[in-house]
Amino acid sequence: MNKLFAAAAAAIVLTATPALAQPTDILNASYDIARELFAAENAAYAASGASITVNQSHAGSSAQARAILEGLAADVVTFNQVVDIERLVDGGFVSEDWASEFPNNASPFYSLPAFLVRAGNPKGISDWGDLAAEGVQVIFPNPKTSGNGRYTYLAARAWANEEYANDEAKVEEFLTKLFNNVPVFETGGRAATTAFTERQLGDVLVTFEAEVLAVREQFGADQYEAVIPSVSLLSEFPVAIVDKVVDNRGTREIAKAYLDFLYTPEGQEVAAANFHRVNDEAVAAAHAAEFPEVRLVTAEDAFGGWDKISEEHFADGGLLDKVFLNQ
Repeated sequence: MNKLFAAAAAAIVLTATPALAQPTDILNASYDIARELFAAENAAYAASGASITVNQSHAGSSAQARAILEGLAADVVTFNQVVDIERLVDGGFVSEDWASEFPNNASPFYSLPAFLVRAGNPKGISDWGDLAAEGVQVIFPNPKTSGNGRYTYLAARAWANEEYANDEAKVEEFLTKLFNNVPVFETGGRAATTAFTERQLGDVLVTFEAEVLAVREQFGADQYEAVIPSVSLLSEFPVAIVDKVVDNRGTREIAKAYLDFLYTPEGQEVAAANFHRVNDEAVAAAHAAEFPEVRLVTAEDAFGGWDKISEEHFADGGLLDKVFLNQ
């Protein structure tokens, strides 16, 4: 067989070989209290005619970022804080312009730190200042391990900055009293909820409003009450395609279609029905009565943005560490 014939024969064999099947599943790595939300979103996505399987992984947002850097093959992430996606950018897993790839800074819905108290609100909790009072036990996850906890710390600090006219000594004194009122720092938001509801620890749980309202619905208004503070921090839930994974698996198209669905009226309705505030005007209007008005400050306006927050508050020896050391 001459070389020309052999090459032609090989080409025929290659042409006749069936194309490799395209993946029909993706993995969504998400934060730990989003289990119910994405179970509902995925069911709605399937009902819309999507022919892919969306598998879920849930843990603390920061833990999920570490897992991906260490090999978890997540096609998409739906996190609860920007800094964890930026860790994936730094690791070469997500593109630098991820925030512009989807609307609203790649945040399909949002929430805010709020309070859950026991029926009758026996400690009279109404605002952040009450959490530092003597005899009040506060439950929220550790800001060192949880995005949920970081939002709580920042929201409390934002309130204190206003209350004490940016007097750092008074702000630190308030935060130290607040942290001293925490009997145990759980590693994530769902663990904090479990400590408050099942283990009956604490007088008040601080977590995302979405979790507060979901717990009240699950257990009943005769067991728990929601308290919305006077001011809180806009808590965005950013999403991103994990470029390094989708390019390896060939799942970019289906990954993008899934995240796009979260912005559709159907996806927004699911989020609102699961107590998340949404940006779709029609869906937001339909659920307006379910969400109390609250003044929200942003990370940019209150603290100069996430890069500055990471450097000043959450780096080793930063302002968060000072609060812990003061305990």
